[in-house]
Amino acid sequence: MLRWLVRLLLLLLAAAGATYWVAGRGAPPVIAIQQPVRFIGQAGTLDLTVEAPDGRLTSLVVALEQNGLTLPLFNLSGTLTGAESGTVTQTGPNTIRVTRALGKQSVPELQQGSARLVVSASRPSLLDLRTLSSSAAKDLEVRLDPPRLAVLSTHHFVNHGGSEMVVYRATPSDVTSGVRVGEIEYPGFPLDGAGAAGTGGDLRVAFFALLTEQDLNTPIAVFARDEAGNQATARFVDNVFPKPIRRSRIEIDDAFINRTVPDIIANSPELKMAGPSTDLLGDFLRVNGELRRANAAQIAGFAKQTSPTKLWTAPFVQLGNSKVEAGFADHRTYLYDGREVDQQVHLGFDLAVTKNVPVVAANDGVVLSASWLGIYGNCVIIDHGLGVQSLYGHLQGFEVKTGDRVTRGQTIGRSDSTGLAGGDHLHFTMLVNGQMVNPVEWWDPHWIQDRIDRKLSESGTPGQ
Repeated sequence: MLRWLVRLLLLLLAAAGATYWVAGRGAPPVIAIQQPVRFIGQAGTLDLTVEAPDGRLTSLVVALEQNGLTLPLFNLSGTLTGAESGTVTQTGPNTIRVTRALGKQSVPELQQGSARLVVSASRPSLLDLRTLSSSAAKDLEVRLDPPRLAVLSTHHFVNHGGSEMVVYRATPSDVTSGVRVGEIEYPGFPLDGAGAAGTGGDLRVAFFALLTEQDLNTPIAVFARDEAGNQATARFVDNVFPKPIRRSRIEIDDAFINRTVPDIIANSPELKMAGPSTDLLGDFLRVNGELRRANAAQIAGFAKQTSPTKLWTAPFVQLGNSKVEAGFADHRTYLYDGREVDQQVHLGFDLAVTKNVPVVAANDGVVLSASWLGIYGNCVIIDHGLGVQSLYGHLQGFEVKTGDRVTRGQTIGRSDSTGLAGGDHLHFTMLVNGQMVNPVEWWDPHWIQDRIDRKLSESGTPGQ
């Protein structure tokens, strides 16, 4: 009997040991720090997740180590209801998310310089026999001072619907900067890419615009923003000039719709239409409104492909011997059977000569697109660098392809009436960071000299 009891005891001890060993083989919590990424500023967010079976944790401690001090940020002990200094949510069957404010405003002890974020977590093992622990750390930089800004160029005058350029210094050189017009941001580019000699790494140039749909009193300022969220701004515009609003009334009929809309629908899968419907006017309104907006967004997307180098040297050229059939910012009212059915703003120039005339590149650049583009039909978009681009619509075909380098005056296609066009002409517009702007300024050598060349020349040597 005694021998049997000894064997049973040994078996129980072995089973207990095996169970304890298995419990220790479980996976510890998995920690992922989403925010901050690299920097901490005046204000920011701590955002991290911890994965454990059923989201069950025995402890979770978050601290920031800096200059020999440990600054506690979060401490979770026992249950989720014991959370301190943060918000805890269970975002999945096994995932716990912790968020809280993290910056000088919420942690006054923070100092400028390097810091280390440390997270430790533990969970119970199988049958709660052991505690499984893990930790994660991230090296960060605390930036508490806002970037520094200085506008270097002078005489900034903006026409409503038109463009302007500013040269400025943004320090440190790794900040995001540019010009903010209302809610729209126009990026800055290194000044040496604009061909100004002797410039430093913290000097920038930015083209921007006051769009026709924006108010004349829309705030315009240079901005600089670092990854820690610190920001500086500076107003610099001397004056804004209104421009008269042109208005026109355009009669459309079934013949026009039948000639233009079916081809547009066939070449515009974004409309998700198998083909024209029996509602001719409804089809036109979808093309003139929904597709027009989708095309504008697609055109704006090409701004991301711009070169950081100024690719042109001479003023832009207008289609030779052309007659202006419609101007920029023409407010159009469309009539069908004598009644008003739609309103749109025409953001370009319609230029006509005779049928199928050669269309030339307005300036040196790189072809970003040579393809069908909704209401513009066969369309070419050329990048001239620094966010400046040009668009040529309603072409018959293409004599260039995407990626081609073109020179000022080079033939890129021929005029036609593809897309939503009432007759053979070229639809031309200029783009600044994807926004359509008045081409008249870019055709004017005096405007190019005063608004661009003069500022670049004056800013060639960095100021103090």
